Amino acid sequence: MGKKTSAKQLKTALYAGSFDPFTHGHEDIVTRALTIFDHLTIVIAISPNKSPLFEVDQRLKMIRELYKDNKKIFVTTWSGLVVDFAKENDIGSIVRGLRPTGDFEIEFQMASMNRKLFPECDTVFLMTGEKHYYVSSSLVKEIYNYGGDVGRFVPKLIHDYMLKFRKKKKKAE
Repeated sequence: MGKKTSAKQLKTALYAGSFDPFTHGHEDIVTRALTIFDHLTIVIAISPNKSPLFEVDQRLKMIRELYKDNKKIFVTTWSGLVVDFAKENDIGSIVRGLRPTGDFEIEFQMASMNRKLFPECDTVFLMTGEKHYYVSSSLVKEIYNYGGDVGRFVPKLIHDYMLKFRKKKKKAE
């Protein structure tokens, strides 16, 4: 019998964020990460410092549905340090997207700290594609909250959920 294959040997990475909402920019990073890694765990990080548009269970449901046919992707949530998730799950790489909007300094500091906490884990930075470099969940959320059309910034499935959510919200008011 051979040795058990670890997640690191299968080139597994994790991609973490609040994903509130999940945008075409996020989708682009996922697609490109899968050209480098065999498996990708999308981790919806629960941050007590953010006021989300969608509850974590709603985001989990949307992203799982978005990738339901892709066996290379696993979607879950985590309320601790992302690097601790990587350590607990034997994941050797963290994928981060970079936009030309000042992300580098914050991301570099976070990657350096993660490296101190878990030296066996590397951070891989992927530049956000030119079609989506200006898109952020915060901007999409702001446009959405003012009644704007965000369909061109998010995958269709996410947009459909957002429209349903808006209708439910209006009915409740």
